[in-house]
Amino acid sequence: MLFDQRTRAALRDAGLSRDDIAEIEADVAEQAREDARRVESFFEGHAVVYSDMDLTHSRSDYPEHDFDYVDLFTHSEDIRGFVRFETWGAYVEGARVLEEADGEPTVVELTLGPTVDARVRFAGERRQLE
Repeated sequence: MLFDQRTRAALRDAGLSRDDIAEIEADVAEQAREDARRVESFFEGHAVVYSDMDLTHSRSDYPEHDFDYVDLFTHSEDIRGFVRFETWGAYVEGARVLEEADGEPTVVELTLGPTVDARVRFAGERRQLE
């Protein structure tokens, strides 16, 4: 359920039917599922990705990461999951495609949870982040 009870009541008072509200919620949930699929498809094409993550011991502004897997799921409009690199991983609390070329994602952003606690951009080539 995307809308809380107070918001649902306000939407009904504004003239939307229960079916209208349910349709909006279903559309938003489908958009989130599609965003999650697109972000996962970006990672599937790469063994190595680059990020704008601030790493304490990195000599690069855009460090390289050996990618292992990403597993995303949706709950209503939320995208959550886990991303795993060679030696570390992080919970994902949000994801979106930022740039694309020829209909394919080229730069994505993940909101990473504890230990990172930041929005991080990932790209298949370092130059895409510069």
